[in-house]
Amino acid sequence: MLIVKVKICGLTNYEDAAAALDMGADLLGFNFYPKSSRYITPQKATELIAKLPAFVDTAGVFVNAEFEEICKIRHQCKLNWIQLHGDESPEFCRSFLSVNVKTMKALRVKDEADIEKADNYFTDAILLDAFHPQKYGGTGIKFDWNIIGDITKRIFLAGGINPDNAAQAVKLGVYGIDVCSGIESEPGKKDHKKMKELFENIRHLRG
Repeated sequence: MLIVKVKICGLTNYEDAAAALDMGADLLGFNFYPKSSRYITPQKATELIAKLPAFVDTAGVFVNAEFEEICKIRHQCKLNWIQLHGDESPEFCRSFLSVNVKTMKALRVKDEADIEKADNYFTDAILLDAFHPQKYGGTGIKFDWNIIGDITKRIFLAGGINPDNAAQAVKLGVYGIDVCSGIESEPGKKDHKKMKELFENIRHLRG
């Protein structure tokens, strides 16, 4: 059985990152989009990541950033994943094939047509998030998971995942779930009680 990966995103401090790892997170996400309420500076992220165990997978979230800027931050923070969460084209995403890093393209989903766009992207994974007209992720909004269907790519499911519905998300058979606002006390600050509850609610489904 494939053990579903859990990505805890929007981290801004070491305490939350360490707690996420202790509870079973596979991937930690840091938001480098300046307009985000969960923004973390590259310098602070570098210092935080340096304190974590060497085996930890880390992802940098970028929204419509320049290729050179992304590569600079990736190198500085020693990121394993680049998460492209804006309006990046398939061609832009493909340009990272020249860089030794995994890529994840986020698609904001309103209907099946948005999910079908996954076939256009040559990335290591696709992240399906709920559509919001003004915001790029972290909204706590959930889209209709019933429309996902069969996708041959690695799929991370995001958007409104919390302790109450995490098991439902895992049972969909996706590659991973991406959790952010559903386990926060405020943007950028995790509620450790909620986070523990989420991991306990899916433990039996992860082998």
